[in-house]
Amino acid sequence: MSDTTEPAAAPVPLLVPADGVPPVIETADGVRDAARRLAAGTGPLAVDAERASGFRYSSRAYLVQLRRAGAGTFLLDPIPTVGDLTPLAEAINDLEWVLHSADQDLPCLAELGLRPAALFDTELAGRLAGFERVGLAAIVERMLGFELRKGHGAADWSTRPLPDAWLNYAALDVEVLLELRDAMAKELAAQDKSEWAAQEFEHVRLAGPPQPKPDRWRRTSQIHSLKSPRQLAAVRELWTARDEIARKRDISPSRILPDSAIVTAASADPKSIETLRALPVFGGPRQRRSSRLWLAALERARTLPQSELPPVTQPFTGPPPPSRWAKRDPEAAARLAAAKTAMAELGERVRVPVENLLSPDLVRRVCWTPPSDGTPAAIDAVLADAGARPWQRELTVPILAEAVKAQP
Repeated sequence: MSDTTEPAAAPVPLLVPADGVPPVIETADGVRDAARRLAAGTGPLAVDAERASGFRYSSRAYLVQLRRAGAGTFLLDPIPTVGDLTPLAEAINDLEWVLHSADQDLPCLAELGLRPAALFDTELAGRLAGFERVGLAAIVERMLGFELRKGHGAADWSTRPLPDAWLNYAALDVEVLLELRDAMAKELAAQDKSEWAAQEFEHVRLAGPPQPKPDRWRRTSQIHSLKSPRQLAAVRELWTARDEIARKRDISPSRILPDSAIVTAASADPKSIETLRALPVFGGPRQRRSSRLWLAALERARTLPQSELPPVTQPFTGPPPPSRWAKRDPEAAARLAAAKTAMAELGERVRVPVENLLSPDLVRRVCWTPPSDGTPAAIDAVLADAGARPWQRELTVPILAEAVKAQP
């Protein structure tokens, strides 16, 4: 037996689709033809969607990629055909879909009337399998030996016409997704995690779009540098004015006015067009046309009654930050420390990231305000009400019950 180790084979670059890049479907006739061919295919359906995040306000799909055994790959432009997708929905909505990071694409596909009957998420499968790198290219290389080169995922997919290089990239995203699904299913079965994955996939499939967070203006970059309620009110008014423009024009808010300019104006509080335009960004030709709009927003903040000013600290809707637990509730801090240690050990043992074992927020909530009797059954009920899946509860209820029992 040789004591030398064979070097790993270099991945094979995947540069073009095996059958070439298909033409983009832009008409109702094209949709009907694609629907007919996909319906005649076999097995699951590989799906991907391209948006224009960072360029557009909406999260709509500007290109949809589909691939099925026996049918081939299809690239659909949903913008001109948005009213004619019923035949496609009838052909594919009863199928199992294979996506990578499905939670990113399912909402924009649902807007088009496209919803899967079953789901396989290759990114989530990689997490459950304990892979350190779960990007599509990393998993494809590991499981199939192909190199998917980074390309145009962050491009402005609302561009028309779409460049040929972008379409090639888009087609490659579904080129081996079906083969990857089968390889990941075998990996999960070998680790005895198939049922865990099935529960996670179904949870993602039924989750729906994320609920908008309250007070989204508080996520403005650098807002932490502002200390007074009046300054925060200025940020809120400028952010709201910007958001209205962005929504109407379907342009990313940061392209209307950057966060840094909002914070600068809130801090400086200019009271005339001249002083506003003296600030960075506001003196530029595009912003000069909107000077009165921004100045009006600042004036609204300046004249708000004290009772309508936002608090400097956002009210908590759950437990306080863990850094404050030791002072406010030492027993809760001890419960959390014990739970986190045991959860980390569990994650190592079953080779699943801690955040996938159970939502960190849910762990904090149970440790901060445990059920009155602290029994495993009571904790299980709390987790179930919060949406934790059966496999998660089976693994984590004993940990949380022990942490609560040690620090009642």
